[in-house]
Amino acid sequence: MISPSKRLIISAFSIARPYRRPLAAILFLHLIATPVSLLKPFALKILIDSGFGKHALPEFIRILFPENFNFSFSTIAVLSAGLFILTSLIENLYSVAVWVLSISTGEKMVLSFRTILFNHIQRLSLKHHDQKGASDSLYRIQYDTMAIRTLFIGNLSPIIAALATLVGMIIVMLMINWHFALIALSLIPVLFILTRISVTRLQKKWRKVKEDESFAMSIIHEVLNAMRVIKAFGREEGEAERFRSSADEAVKGQIKVGWLAASYSFMVEMLFASGTAFFIYTGAMYVNSGKMTLGELTLVLAYLAQIYIPLVKIVRNINDIQSSMTSIERVFNLLDQEKEVKESANPLPLSQSRGHIAFQEVSFSYQSEKQVLENISFEIKPGDRVGIMGSTGAGKTSLISLLLRFYDCNSGKIMLDGNDIRNYRLSDYRKQFAIVLQDPLLFSTSIAENISVGLPGAAMEEIIGAAKLANAHHFIMNSVNGYDTLVGERGMQLSGGERQRISLARAFIKNAPILILDEPTSAIDLKTETQIIEAMERLMRGRTTFLISHRLDALRSSNIILHLEQGKIIDILHEAAIDVLELKKKAYLFDNDPF
Repeated sequence: MISPSKRLIISAFSIARPYRRPLAAILFLHLIATPVSLLKPFALKILIDSGFGKHALPEFIRILFPENFNFSFSTIAVLSAGLFILTSLIENLYSVAVWVLSISTGEKMVLSFRTILFNHIQRLSLKHHDQKGASDSLYRIQYDTMAIRTLFIGNLSPIIAALATLVGMIIVMLMINWHFALIALSLIPVLFILTRISVTRLQKKWRKVKEDESFAMSIIHEVLNAMRVIKAFGREEGEAERFRSSADEAVKGQIKVGWLAASYSFMVEMLFASGTAFFIYTGAMYVNSGKMTLGELTLVLAYLAQIYIPLVKIVRNINDIQSSMTSIERVFNLLDQEKEVKESANPLPLSQSRGHIAFQEVSFSYQSEKQVLENISFEIKPGDRVGIMGSTGAGKTSLISLLLRFYDCNSGKIMLDGNDIRNYRLSDYRKQFAIVLQDPLLFSTSIAENISVGLPGAAMEEIIGAAKLANAHHFIMNSVNGYDTLVGERGMQLSGGERQRISLARAFIKNAPILILDEPTSAIDLKTETQIIEAMERLMRGRTTFLISHRLDALRSSNIILHLEQGKIIDILHEAAIDVLELKKKAYLFDNDPF
């Protein structure tokens, strides 16, 4: 049984796998620093023992010169300085290479991780998005995904290099004086215990911080989407206080994490300081008794510092590692969310539906809540115009959401052309529908691009033709840049009627056999409504149409009307009975309806 931590690490490595070569190159460059760092203290040893002292130069240096070469003090000083410059040059060249490669690889890794998460989030059910909200997903996409770069490039590679440096330094120290090496090694078990305690506590703290930061971001997202309401009700100060209060929790959490990390770092630094002090005392005794030279002591103390440097790096990276692992855990928790609307194992292809629809004893509820639809049964033939009416909360939108497979029903079946809709390939199935909503959502691109959402890759002639059918061509041509006019975020540079006509043009260009119109004329003036109704009549011809409306005139064009109340069909009116709608309204059926 794999533990959650190991499973998380395996999952993180699967994301990094396509970048294994540049990551290996970064690691290799980090490892080069190990032998180079060993040479720096050696340059100082040469100067002390062979320049100021009478010891011979190491063999690997003497073989670079003629046999009887005179190594004067100035020559040895130049050699020491030259060796120091050479090691510094190599270190700086390696640092530049690591920096460039890390930026390139890190950004690509983050983009890949974000793309995977973004694609997955798009395919999660509306139920998930309704419960979590957009801001939580935004935080995970924008911030949590960056942890993959921090973990592998900012933490993992340096830690592996630090461990290699640590091993190299210990081996060298064992060769110089094994007593000192054992003293250095004796500190590691204490360090391990401190690290285990710190990791457990940091992990819990970081989870809370990420949750608080995500919640604070949700307030920002909510306020920006409701700016008109906030200004209208003078809520600026109140919302600012709500944000400050929420963000303050995240700040307090960050401070607690900082204190915890700082306390851990303080204990480790004092541990190293104690070890170094013991080394200084013991080394002084060795030199005084003639057991080692002053140069050897200087070299040992330099290597001791070199041993502690990688250990300090590891210690200081513990906090970052826990932050990164917490973020990666949050991303994979979201990636582990299964799609509630699942594709059939062997889906049926669907090119062009006839539009024959049947609901058979369909019931549906959101989670464990009460049933929002109960035992819904009706049949619609190709080309029928179906009006759906009922009071607020009657289940009209839920019924359409089930038809579009935004959700799957809890029981019963929805049939299209004789097959359960769950058996069709989902992408093929949704191509059978064109939708015009009460509040049409446009993307912050051009008018032409918004129309072509209904048919990606559409030619300009097709876009213009669809706009003309939707009575939109005239106002588009009067816009600043015609079809290239940018509509702004959510299309707010256009009026409600203009957005609605672009939405109709989008439906025209898609040319789907089934049409859904959800209150398409409820928020526009009479003149614009006339143009939209005229375009809607053209759009509905020859298509199976579902029309949700609170306007009686719009429903009168239907040949079937479904009346929903409290999740149940209480009446189905066919063509011959629709003339008596006004009588039914006055009598009893619409007592609670806003007609």
